[in-house]
Amino acid sequence: MAKHNDLGKIGEDIAVDYLVGKGFEIVDRNFRKPYGEIDIVARETTGKLRFVEVKAVSHETYRPEEHLHPWKLKRLARVFQVYLVSHGTPDWQFDVVLVHVNESTKEAKVKMIENIVIGT
Repeated sequence: MAKHNDLGKIGEDIAVDYLVGKGFEIVDRNFRKPYGEIDIVARETTGKLRFVEVKAVSHETYRPEEHLHPWKLKRLARVFQVYLVSHGTPDWQFDVVLVHVNESTKEAKVKMIENIVIGT
């Protein structure tokens, strides 16, 4: 597995721990369709779904949120629609969890950006 794939998996695992610590239930991980993937589907105690995109990096000078390009958001919106139709849950929002991993100290900083609006 390529190093960036390893980091992505580590970042997703850290994001899951973070979300569980915030009281979310993890419903699904890596929900894939040919046109996109939802990294994490979590549920609030209210029942609201959270579609979570995880961006993980190993150095702080890089801003992972900059990699949410319009084409990526459009593809994600399509996957969200498929998930909602197949699971019948109308109440949802889109969040991003940013994970900065320090590979030498094995520590991570996590930041969550909530309720991102995806334009059409």
